[in-house]
Amino acid sequence: MKIAVVTGTSTGIGFTTSLHLARNGYQVFAGMRNTAKGQALVDAARAESLPVTVLQMDVTDATSLAAAFATIHQAGQVSLLVNNAGIGGATPLELTPEAEHRQIFETNYFGTINCIQAVLPSMRERGAGDIVNISSIVGIMATPNQIAYSASKWAVEGATEALAHEVYRFGIRVYCVEPGVVATSIFDNSASATRYDKTSPYQPIMRRNGKLYAAGFLAPAVPQQVADAVLTAITQPTYQFRWPVGKDADGICNGRPKITAEQWIEMGDNLTDTEYNQRFKEYFDVQL
Repeated sequence: MKIAVVTGTSTGIGFTTSLHLARNGYQVFAGMRNTAKGQALVDAARAESLPVTVLQMDVTDATSLAAAFATIHQAGQVSLLVNNAGIGGATPLELTPEAEHRQIFETNYFGTINCIQAVLPSMRERGAGDIVNISSIVGIMATPNQIAYSASKWAVEGATEALAHEVYRFGIRVYCVEPGVVATSIFDNSASATRYDKTSPYQPIMRRNGKLYAAGFLAPAVPQQVADAVLTAITQPTYQFRWPVGKDADGICNGRPKITAEQWIEMGDNLTDTEYNQRFKEYFDVQL
């Protein structure tokens, strides 16, 4: 049985992906920072007699990662790594504390890199393996009011594409899954890093960022769609690097490369809601 490692599995995308992979022939090691939150996954796996093992894994902590991967490697070689652990936030750059900015990068970017480095040697030596990094539409469209989060996902996108090239000749395939708005608890989990102030000079930007997510929540993707994309990516005969998930993700991933940076930046001008919404619909096929 092939071994899969999934990070950030206490809820949402990681939780669902762990079960989906286990239903489709993988022995899954489900990593999470706080295993006290793991009982729901344990119960769900037990109810279907699925091979899912919950283990403590803080992707930002070298000691935690070393212990987790030592346990995993005792079971065998990792065939699939799904880097899902991540944190968000929505605050203008001027108001984002440095420590908060760094923590987003430590989790979203360096956490991803740390896990990749733990599995690459054995994959390279074996000449096979799959690595799936869960990115975001903000890794395609640099999003104001979410600069730390956007920058971390752009870093993930760049590293993932370069890595895909770097290890292709070793038989390792690397993929980037780019969800739009997904109905998960990430928004609740990032509440402390989300700021909205009606008196702020950045209020219009804050409000429009909120409208983007409000539009996504009218027809959000669900974690199962992301899990489906992961499994399809690694099993279909033809290699495909990018995998948008959700109607908003399709619109933004298709639309952003077709406009210039200047066109996107100029939407930060003093536009009326009607003007802003019209451009967003024209560029990205998303109705705010």
